[in-house]
Amino acid sequence: MAHDRSQRRPPLGRRRFLRGLTLISAVLALPPQRLEAATLSLEQRLQLCQPPGDPLQELLRRNREVAAVWAEADRSGDPLQRARLLQERWPLHCALRPRTLSQGQRPWAAVLACADSRVAPEWIFATSAGELFEVRTAGNTASDAGVASLDYAVAELAVPLILVLGHSGCGAVAAALDRKPLTPLLEELVLPIRAALPPALQDQAGRLCH
Repeated sequence: MAHDRSQRRPPLGRRRFLRGLTLISAVLALPPQRLEAATLSLEQRLQLCQPPGDPLQELLRRNREVAAVWAEADRSGDPLQRARLLQERWPLHCALRPRTLSQGQRPWAAVLACADSRVAPEWIFATSAGELFEVRTAGNTASDAGVASLDYAVAELAVPLILVLGHSGCGAVAAALDRKPLTPLLEELVLPIRAALPPALQDQAGRLCH
């Protein structure tokens, strides 16, 4: 005996139908160049998340968005609630497929930043994998290896902007001024920081550390 399959299917709810229609409309509204289609070349796919206009202004704009979300989350005394709020409202703008990133990279900005866990550039600027080329070292000092890495970013990856990102309360700067003895490698790390200090502070650091 034949069965009418249409009678066995649950009715499509109005809310579910409208949700699906909204999703389809949103996808169709995207300009063709924003879709990570198979017809695009690897280079085109790698550049899908590059913002239009000045990359520095884009970083500053995103940082303002992050600051606004963080200020709102800071009003809560519950760390779990803060985490949920940040997850819901974090202003990520774009994310490339892992498969695309496994084949190459085309970051649109490079950042020389401190290794401090509180100032991660991808967090400060709400970027996803493949958008920022990061060089991080304590005190955000431009070591030979760091400069060579940034040289690679410009010469090989065509990065149009290098941002040097400092921050307050830096432990490496404090160590450069502190009287406590340092390990040989840490002593080498703080040398360029001391060299950049005003002459009076350089003399102070020299007296404290010798």
